[in-house]
Amino acid sequence: MAAKSDGAPVSLRNEIPPECPSRSDPRPPQHRPAEQRYSVPDCCWTLCALLVFFSDGASDLWLAADYYLRRSYWCFALTLVFVIIPSVVVQVLSFRWFAYDFSETVESGTAAAAVVGASVAEECDFSTKDSGERGAGRSAEEAGVLPGPGTGGGARGCCRAFIWFLQAIIHIFQLAQVWRYVHALYLGVQSRWHRDPERRHYYWRMMFESADISMLRLLESFLKSAPQLVLQLSIMIQATQLLPLQGLSASASLLSLAWMVASYQKALRDSRDDKLPMTYKAVIVQILWHLFTIGARTLAFALFASVFQLYFGIFIVAHWCIMTFWIIQGETDFCMSKWEEIIYNMMVGIVYVFCWFSVREGRTRCRLLIYSLTVFVENVALTTAWYLYRDPRTSDFYAVIMVCVVASSYALGTFFMFVYYCLLHPDGPVSGWGYIVEKEVPVETLASPATSLPPDVVSSPPRTLQRTKGSEREQGSGVDGDVFQVRPLRGAQAPVPNLTPRTEGPVIRIDLPRKKYPAWDAHFIDRRLRKTILVLESAAPVTPRIQYRCLGTPKEVMEYETTV
Repeated sequence: MAAKSDGAPVSLRNEIPPECPSRSDPRPPQHRPAEQRYSVPDCCWTLCALLVFFSDGASDLWLAADYYLRRSYWCFALTLVFVIIPSVVVQVLSFRWFAYDFSETVESGTAAAAVVGASVAEECDFSTKDSGERGAGRSAEEAGVLPGPGTGGGARGCCRAFIWFLQAIIHIFQLAQVWRYVHALYLGVQSRWHRDPERRHYYWRMMFESADISMLRLLESFLKSAPQLVLQLSIMIQATQLLPLQGLSASASLLSLAWMVASYQKALRDSRDDKLPMTYKAVIVQILWHLFTIGARTLAFALFASVFQLYFGIFIVAHWCIMTFWIIQGETDFCMSKWEEIIYNMMVGIVYVFCWFSVREGRTRCRLLIYSLTVFVENVALTTAWYLYRDPRTSDFYAVIMVCVVASSYALGTFFMFVYYCLLHPDGPVSGWGYIVEKEVPVETLASPATSLPPDVVSSPPRTLQRTKGSEREQGSGVDGDVFQVRPLRGAQAPVPNLTPRTEGPVIRIDLPRKKYPAWDAHFIDRRLRKTILVLESAAPVTPRIQYRCLGTPKEVMEYETTV
């Protein structure tokens, strides 16, 4: 279905787009600097993330070996299970992504043909959906740009086979995360050493790699580090003693959890052109926030599990079901299909067992308050139950110390949460029920055509769009377009204060509503769009711009409300 409304252009990090207005948000739109560059703190952040990853995994393996030498076979088996199974799941997902990204498909060749055609004929359309091999593919073959499957020579085939073999070895040895961290570091350094357009190309490849590693590490942290932390704390409480390796493993797991939640939020904001990026001060405070709240949460879990093993399992399952249902009711829009969205909501439900994780655009203070009160009540109930029914051998002094640790840790986490939202939030400090905006909105911005468009009244964009026939689409230069089209921008955009928007060059028009924060933009999730954008970025003389559909009329809203 071709776009009937041009929507709001989304820049590839070199210009500021006007946004579709929303009456539900009284704040003026926030814009990031016109150009993002890879900096020395970004490099240090990646190196620290690598250190956290190694410390978490190595401490768990070291502790498992120590359990085996002490003949504590149950502890050894459980510790090893929570290391191996999550790691295998992450490796499979990572290799699946690599296989799709590295495979030669018609889409990439079609995109290259589209760029060449646009530079000659000044306008061309193409498609990369399931029907991408239709008209656009034929035009690419006629232009002689799309190579046949047998071209490239034996050297190229040997090189590709070697890369497949190398990636297989990396994933078999469970080193996908390390490879992706090193690759992101390499791409960032290359973007710093090169000039445009190579710099833009390396920077966007680095952003895509950062998005992948953030998703993989967040999944691994809550599948491995979180249960590992609860397990080791329970063993320590039951044994009433603390081994140095147990304390090291628990500390590394807790740091990994807090680090990855904050790192995920930073990478997500860095990827959005319509959101201000997180400063490293805000990231550190967010790490402290999650460090203390997750620490209190897991300690309360361990105390309760040391006395009521069966009821603890029932409690975890019940809490997960309630949180998952709550998330589904919120109508998140992270994935491109309904069932993928449900699976994503189930994974976020696991995160909600331990800490808060924003999954929707807009005001989150009410949902955060409800979640914080729920967790507070649960922590109090779990700790009280342990205190009343604890082992008689546990002294009153030890029990009081444990209760105080849970209470003080949660209080410190809440304090750092208020510091983050009141002083260091990227959108500005929070005062009462609104944001403090230090600068007034320019009159030119309010009077621009971009802000005079009807508001986007869809609360949740559909997961999958209906396909339409060729007669229902907008036609470009005689080539069908299903998902996005490349064409010169028609008409100049409204000027942003102190910035002159660029009007030349290709525009990628994506026939989807823009994904809402905190979900990634569609071109960060849909790997077909990624590949085409990278081809355009390297082949086009100027940076192509991305333009999502803006739902501006009731008719368009009705057309897009149908989901599969």
